[in-house]
Amino acid sequence: MNWHTRYLQQAGWTRPLRTYLFDKAGLADSRRVLEVGCGTGAVLQEIVSPASLHGLDLEPASLTQCRIHAPAASLTLGDAHFLPYPNRFFDIVFCHFLLLWVENPLQVAREMARVGETVIALAEPDYSQRVDEPGELKPLGEWQIESLRGQGADPFFGGRLAETFHQAGIRLIETGPIQSAEAKRPAWEWEKEWAVIEADLEGKVSREDIQRMKLLDEQARKQGRRILRVPTYFAWGKS
Repeated sequence: MNWHTRYLQQAGWTRPLRTYLFDKAGLADSRRVLEVGCGTGAVLQEIVSPASLHGLDLEPASLTQCRIHAPAASLTLGDAHFLPYPNRFFDIVFCHFLLLWVENPLQVAREMARVGETVIALAEPDYSQRVDEPGELKPLGEWQIESLRGQGADPFFGGRLAETFHQAGIRLIETGPIQSAEAKRPAWEWEKEWAVIEADLEGKVSREDIQRMKLLDEQARKQGRRILRVPTYFAWGKS
């Protein structure tokens, strides 16, 4: 699995939202901006700003790739639960598909609020509201939920994003679901998605069952009957 390719795919899903939120948050006038959980730099590499860009991640291998893809950014190896920066050091602190993966999202949100004036969570999914049609594909969603849990994620976190911001002392300005276009993705997007599904389910679900679901998925898309919707939420506010 090429994770940078996956992160680029996810970055594509949120690009219009990022443009909107960074504009609202005053990116053009910011001095310092931090991405918490910057991964391989899929989002950082797209930011055009006079601000000093910073990224933090727990994985050394991800930071190695990030140095290639976002060479202008100052990168730090560290834990999002204990950000190694002074209070109010950044104008904007943001994350992207991160909080569902951390052990204590409230602690991470508090840390983001401590070091930043504006806090943005760009995308947190809630698989409890996942919709799969036709109904024969419903087990696919259930398998993915269990796989995410097995990897240490909270697949239902998105529904608690706004409340987490409130508990962290962040004054919410705007929150809601990202406009979804899952069922309208081109064929190459579905191929990437299935690469992730197969990697996630390997060893947990039989190859026969995975291939059966893949065939059902392909047939439903060709017939115009495929619906896949995972509500994914954003939030931003002031600390």
